[in-house]
Amino acid sequence: MADLDTSASAPAATPGTAAPVARSPIAPAEPVTIVDGWEVSAIRADDAGLTLTDCTPLAKVAVASRQPEPKTELKTELRTVRFGRAARDEDGTLVVGSGPGEWLLIGPPGQAAALAAAVKDEAGPETTCVDLTHGRALVRLTGEKGPSVLARLSAIDLDDDLVPDGAALRTAVAAVATDIIRDDHDGPRSYLLHCERSVGQYLFDALLRAGAEYGLAVDGFRPAAG
Repeated sequence: MADLDTSASAPAATPGTAAPVARSPIAPAEPVTIVDGWEVSAIRADDAGLTLTDCTPLAKVAVASRQPEPKTELKTELRTVRFGRAARDEDGTLVVGSGPGEWLLIGPPGQAAALAAAVKDEAGPETTCVDLTHGRALVRLTGEKGPSVLARLSAIDLDDDLVPDGAALRTAVAAVATDIIRDDHDGPRSYLLHCERSVGQYLFDALLRAGAEYGLAVDGFRPAAG
């Protein structure tokens, strides 16, 4: 049975006390509010054509199978999403093929345990799940000028023919090891950038500087748009 490693998760609340507030490594823009136990920015940039959002509160679970070809017992969504691709399952979870026999699951805040449990119900004993939610940063860059912003920070060609919607890759962005996931999510061109927590603020700031001439604006976290 797969194991869920929650070592990077937020501490549990002591009975009779208020639940702890989780915080992203990226400082939220004012005004600040609490959403699903996370301190997040409530700023709205509805009129901006290019936005940057801290999506760190989204649940992030790494799934790995030690077998080159995952067993048929593994959830269908995982078996069909290959390395270098990303797709949403019937529940809206984003399934990312992060390596041979490895996936990253991205879902609503607070759902890491549920995402892992869904895999555990069908996975073989060679499969493990690790909750990365509090150990990684995740930001979303949305807008048609997104490739222009990333071109200032990375050597990757993000032409639609090379990196279409549903593509996933790992590269350096502003000299930071970053997963780039093209996820238009039935909307405008959009990229999720996933990196280590310790460099989350640095990457966020680098993107803001690179996008300044294109009118890049900070938009607050909205769980439904994750």
